[in-house]
Amino acid sequence: MSMNLFLRMFLVAIALVLLVFVLRKIKKSEFQAEDSVFWFLFAASFVILAAFPQIAYFFASILGFESPANFIFLYAIGILLIRVFSLSTKVAHLRWKLNTLVQEMALRANDEVSSLESSRTDHLNTSEEPSSWNYPSL
Repeated sequence: MSMNLFLRMFLVAIALVLLVFVLRKIKKSEFQAEDSVFWFLFAASFVILAAFPQIAYFFASILGFESPANFIFLYAIGILLIRVFSLSTKVAHLRWKLNTLVQEMALRANDEVSSLESSRTDHLNTSEEPSSWNYPSL
């Protein structure tokens, strides 16, 4: 009851590549710490599955898979689908906030333009011509 050595090595390699990628993104400030936690835990789960193949065998037998590799693929796809759903929710919320912000900015800009036009019109209407101005007669 041992998992294929190639699969175990593949899981560790994937985890290492993932960790290097995440660390580079963090170093370049292209990744936030809260997002990196997910990827670190995801990579660590691959290392755990490679180190303790009994976990994969256990869940594969419960779910009726013939191979623990099938469980590992299902696990990875399932976790990534959950992540995509949570990111979609965040994106929808950020879109809503962005639309609200753009609308507020447009209203403020409109108010400022109206205020400037109003003060200009008031200034033109209330300014009187000095009596000392001499206009040539036509």
